[in-house]
Amino acid sequence: MQEREKFKSRLGFILVSAGCAIGLGNVWEFPYICGQNGGAAFIVIYLLFLLILGWPILMAEYAVGRGSKRSIALSFKMLESEKSRWQNFKWFGIAGNYLLMMFYTMVGGWMLYYSYLSGTGSLSGMSKTEIPEVFSGLLEQPGTLIFWTIIAIALSFGICALGVQNGVEKITKVIMLLLIGLMIVLAVNSLTLQNAEEGLKFYLVPNFNKVHEVGWGNVIFAAMTHAFFTLSVGMGSMSIFGSYLDRDNKLTNESVSVVALDTLIALMAGVIIIPSCFAFGIQPDSGPSLLFITLPNVFSHMAGGRIWGTMFFIFMSFAALSTIIAVFENIIAMSMEIWGMPRKKAVMINMIGVAVLSLPAILGFNVLSGVQPMGAGSSIMDLEDFLVSYNILPLGGLVFVMFCTRKNGWGFDNFLAEVNAGKGFELKKWIRGYMTYILPLIIVVVYLKGYYDTFSKYGTTTMLVWMGIGVAMLALVFSFTLKIKPKKNEN
Repeated sequence: MQEREKFKSRLGFILVSAGCAIGLGNVWEFPYICGQNGGAAFIVIYLLFLLILGWPILMAEYAVGRGSKRSIALSFKMLESEKSRWQNFKWFGIAGNYLLMMFYTMVGGWMLYYSYLSGTGSLSGMSKTEIPEVFSGLLEQPGTLIFWTIIAIALSFGICALGVQNGVEKITKVIMLLLIGLMIVLAVNSLTLQNAEEGLKFYLVPNFNKVHEVGWGNVIFAAMTHAFFTLSVGMGSMSIFGSYLDRDNKLTNESVSVVALDTLIALMAGVIIIPSCFAFGIQPDSGPSLLFITLPNVFSHMAGGRIWGTMFFIFMSFAALSTIIAVFENIIAMSMEIWGMPRKKAVMINMIGVAVLSLPAILGFNVLSGVQPMGAGSSIMDLEDFLVSYNILPLGGLVFVMFCTRKNGWGFDNFLAEVNAGKGFELKKWIRGYMTYILPLIIVVVYLKGYYDTFSKYGTTTMLVWMGIGVAMLALVFSFTLKIKPKKNEN
């Protein structure tokens, strides 16, 4: 096997990891959820769950990657104890990476397309009724969707083809620094708009009346869920970067840096979006409608809106592409390790494979729009997103934590030694009890709550059926943690 590639700098590792963590949910979901759940009151709870939930799972992923120097395809096999089943989880991780790219590459194509529309002035001067028709029209055009999806795939795989240092690290560093620079400019512009302070108040001022209205339990669960999903932990997309990392610094330091940068960008996204919406009397929404309907309406009212809109969608393209590049790197590394193929061959095969696999999500909005796998109004993309977000990520996070704490896995002592190798502040031994018993319980709650929230709207019978499926999946994952006893010698 070829010598393992490494990151050239610590900054490169932090920016690439943050680029993977910084997904579109940081922009189209976090600001709205924050405002709807009590502003700064929600943020405090969210930061608490980042500390007690997201941070230790991220350390576990990094530790498994750095300890094994392999992707999720081989890392469990290299570190697990004899006669155990942990290596079977690799199939969850492999499936998760491909499933995510089956629809996320299309979303990346949306961002590139809207950057093009904004830059050419095609959105300028449109009315409130015309702007929504642009996005609905896009979804009805499979040819246009396929073209921009392939552009996103080709750009990202092309960067990965150059290698870890010369491609992924070097170019993602530039993308992330440009992304942060664009965010600062956009945030300053947003804060200078008339009536922007009302939006800032909605977003950042604690509103305990709102918390009581929504319910403390709902606010806590919303914060817990977003803290878990914001870091993209659970399917090995972070452990691959740990495998390229040297042991100069403790993983406590490295993971804190990534969590802090991810949080900063999520908070800044809200400063860009919420005050802008309030300044022009447009109610902020969440999801794709925020990006492709609400914000283009804002830019159409704004002085220099064409420039600001173009900058915003370039920023969104950077956010999407940084995640796609990170996951593609994991896919390439897995292919190289499982089949022993060189990097460029792995790139070519997977570039074609991902392009083909993206077709169901694309066609699900037009040719296959009659296929509604999760109920009326749902799409193929919704199913793919559900499988990744509400199954593979939480179950994968659970496996990483248990693997790092159970004796028949890697074991807590080995995990602690790997985390504490290098300079920085130490992870203390007392956290063992928390990571062994309490953290897995929190992850199980997040997992089951995700199933409940998704299917409760379809009625009791449907919800119970799907909850049963969720419990069965949970039982399957726990079966990986069982140690297989060797057969007795019959002679």
